[in-house]
Amino acid sequence: MIIPAHIWTPWFSLFGAFSGFDSIEDCYQDQTKNIHAVETGLSSDPPMNWRLSSLDRYTLVSNSDSHSPWPWRIGREANALVLYELTYRGIVEAIMRKGVNRVEFTIETDPSYGKYHWTGHRRCGVSMSPIEAIKLRNICPVCGRKLTKGVSQRVEELADRPDGFKPKNVPGYIHLLPLSEIIQVTKGYSSPNVRQVWSAYSKLIDRFGDEYTVLMEAPAKEIAETTDSEIAGSVISVREGRVKITPGYDGVYGKIDLLTGKENVKTKARRRGTLDDFL
Repeated sequence: MIIPAHIWTPWFSLFGAFSGFDSIEDCYQDQTKNIHAVETGLSSDPPMNWRLSSLDRYTLVSNSDSHSPWPWRIGREANALVLYELTYRGIVEAIMRKGVNRVEFTIETDPSYGKYHWTGHRRCGVSMSPIEAIKLRNICPVCGRKLTKGVSQRVEELADRPDGFKPKNVPGYIHLLPLSEIIQVTKGYSSPNVRQVWSAYSKLIDRFGDEYTVLMEAPAKEIAETTDSEIAGSVISVREGRVKITPGYDGVYGKIDLLTGKENVKTKARRRGTLDDFL
């Protein structure tokens, strides 16, 4: 099974701004018939891809970078499948929407967290929304060079549906963030790769078994008992959607701001589902 990966990344991807393809057929030609799914990448999520009617026939999946040397990169995005038999054939049938097996939902990072969500120029520290970039004709206002076109702008170019459109009978999705980065941001460390982060992370994994259980299901009280109330509050904030992210651009990850009990923040919390909601 062939699944095009990171389909919106500007460099060397299916729909990337510098790749030159506006459709799957243009890229894969007579091999298009062998493609049944596309992987959306960090900088886009299902709602962004739903805006292209040409993608309705493909299953949207979300995978992580297993080639990264950093362990916290693995499992940032994932797919939840309902399989009546755990076999390769069962997985293929779920992705191809055949039989009783199916993709139930995907686990996504907020697309703003991705390194190419907005248009920008890393060297000059410039980033902007699609509307702003179009006004500037994708030219950096600092150095005059061409900006790296972000995924959100590229989606706008190819979309034939309005923002917010949702096709019928599509898998659900959940927005989460890596647990190690939640701990890092909460405690103010410069990197997830410090001893204090992994100490807290390991305590949570030892108690709850895996990262997704911590992020999606573990009670706040028990998280606090295992680490502290600050980390517990941040995990719940991510679970409920109380997160603000300054969009990533031109290879720079988005900046995470966990909105935990700040009185000056007027962000409506959205309930995040648990695994049981999809099963």
